Amino acid sequence: MLTYKQLLTLRFNNIILFKMKISIGNDHAGPDYKFAILKHLDAKGYIVTNYGTDTLDSVDYPDFVHPVAKDVNEGQVNFGILICGSANGVAMTANKYQKVRAGVCWTNEITELTRLHNNANIICIPARFTSIPQAIKMVDTFLETEFEGGRHQDRVNKIPFSC
Repeated sequence: MLTYKQLLTLRFNNIILFKMKISIGNDHAGPDYKFAILKHLDAKGYIVTNYGTDTLDSVDYPDFVHPVAKDVNEGQVNFGILICGSANGVAMTANKYQKVRAGVCWTNEITELTRLHNNANIICIPARFTSIPQAIKMVDTFLETEFEGGRHQDRVNKIPFSC
């Protein structure tokens, strides 16, 4: 079985067989972060769909969260990245989707634990509380960290709830 790290870009005889797909969205607090992350992911060969705003003009973050959360929820992408000022609003919105586990990450250690223990599939980055280099490092950690499973799988299985 291949690890996430091996699957990031799967090659055979230098022919790319699989590229990880990612959706990214942001509000007006995150264009600079998004552009830096897009450049970084593009250099690594990922396929990224950009749903975020490109300007600093005030916008409503849910308009940029729903397309990312929908892609993750429907299995159109492997992971999502959301960026706003505190990351709380984007996380709350994304977590309304049954198959989404969005985690607010502000340090690399929190990012790693979000994947290891919670099998998060969307990272939510607070642009007002992290630097761009820190955000890029967290994205790498998020994409390269495998879910630990085991006792954590039992807990993750209890998250979805239908009324």
